[in-house]
Amino acid sequence: MSLRYRTTLQHRYRAGEVPYVYATTTASILRLDAITEELLTSFDTVGGLIPEDYLESTPEEQRDEARGALDELVGLGLILPVGTEPALRPSTGAANYPLQTLVLNVTNKCNLSCTYCYEYGEDRLTEAPKLGAKARAPMMTSAVAQESVEFLFKTAAGRGPLTVTFFGGETLLNFEVIRSAVAKAKALADEKGRQVGFALTTNASLLSPEVVQFLIDHQFGVNISIDGNKDQHDRHRKFKSGRGSYDEILPRIRALLAARRPGGRPIGARVTLTAGQTDVIGIYRHLVSELGFDEVGFAPVTSAPGRDYALSPSNYAQVLAAFRELSDDWLESAFANRKHGFSNLNDLVRELHLGVNKAHPCGAGLGLLGVSTEGDLGLCHRFVESGKHEVGHVSSGVDETKRGDFLARGHISAKIDCHSCFARPVCSGGCYHEAYVRTHDETAPNLHLCDWIRSWTSLGLEVYGRVHARNPSYLDRLTGHDERLGLPRAVPMAEATELV
Repeated sequence: MSLRYRTTLQHRYRAGEVPYVYATTTASILRLDAITEELLTSFDTVGGLIPEDYLESTPEEQRDEARGALDELVGLGLILPVGTEPALRPSTGAANYPLQTLVLNVTNKCNLSCTYCYEYGEDRLTEAPKLGAKARAPMMTSAVAQESVEFLFKTAAGRGPLTVTFFGGETLLNFEVIRSAVAKAKALADEKGRQVGFALTTNASLLSPEVVQFLIDHQFGVNISIDGNKDQHDRHRKFKSGRGSYDEILPRIRALLAARRPGGRPIGARVTLTAGQTDVIGIYRHLVSELGFDEVGFAPVTSAPGRDYALSPSNYAQVLAAFRELSDDWLESAFANRKHGFSNLNDLVRELHLGVNKAHPCGAGLGLLGVSTEGDLGLCHRFVESGKHEVGHVSSGVDETKRGDFLARGHISAKIDCHSCFARPVCSGGCYHEAYVRTHDETAPNLHLCDWIRSWTSLGLEVYGRVHARNPSYLDRLTGHDERLGLPRAVPMAEATELV
């Protein structure tokens, strides 16, 4: 009896009038012609078809071409025998996997009291006392910071350029330790012939002229937490007194942006979207057109269900509609070979063009670890000091048993709900921290976001197809480095597949 064949998991769509297919198993995007589109449509049936029966029904003059196209689709894994399950992404394996990025939480203190803060609000994970005894150190010392940098260089053998990222609390409350860590990293880079870069997230309230000059001189990648104009920003981002922080940070941000050098790293804004605050277009225009940020990234607030600032399904629909509108603006820039600051879409299109196919949703616990003020290693910066998620210490190294257990549980093969989703190569279940806040299981898939992720990925694929059809060279520049676009260099393919 002849084998029956049917289509595998995929997403077919049209970009304008051009048909495409996104092959989930391989994360490939293929433009379809009339014959391949017909084949995928015909074989998209539960029971499948017998190839020879299908070909016999094809007009004789088209049969050879149809046979060749079918063989090609089978070779690409888009049509396979019924019951055949293409393999999921293999595990990289935790043992001795080298780091590339270390996030130093140089302080667990902050001078703001943001309503939605995951570190100091209702969804706090941090254990206040360490080992049930003394309070945790509020500031990282220079000794711990320098030991952390030494740990990164030692553990990152075999990796490309390294990154030291500084985080908080409010990161700049501990500026002298940042300065010390940078000096140590640059000395080690010179000694060992390595490349190292630096990044920092800040609320901008402490951007003094001295700090600005330091960040520019050392080519920091800077992300500023700002939620829009004065009314939008001050709604949640207040000082402990209740006074809004916008007026305080505005002149400091302007000074940083004015200090940028041609060809320097972009300065980005990181916006938290909350209930009642989903004006993506207005926020983007204010931050880019009025203030002059290079990039803006939008992040839905992380929260347990029931918080008054949590996004509702209707809020997510509003965000998606605004993302679609902003994507049209992005396309106009792409067609004209101009950079665009919508970093969510820049990142998604890069991943699609590189064929990113994630075994894990991010580099947490893999190519990236967070460091607490006392040197404890956490899965990422959001998990430091949570107790449960510690995987070692900079002085003793990584506990490979703990790290291996986490990566095995977080691997896409363990997330059964994700196996039938076409968007899994770019999602792989979603943020570990979001999952833990929602379910107390960091490796659970974020099922409350599935519809949103699928819709966003579908929009990204449509945008990708339209650029591919009209200005494909833009995609190559977007995933590499082009001075005309002012875009940062993308990670190499081997690393992008794990997004570390």
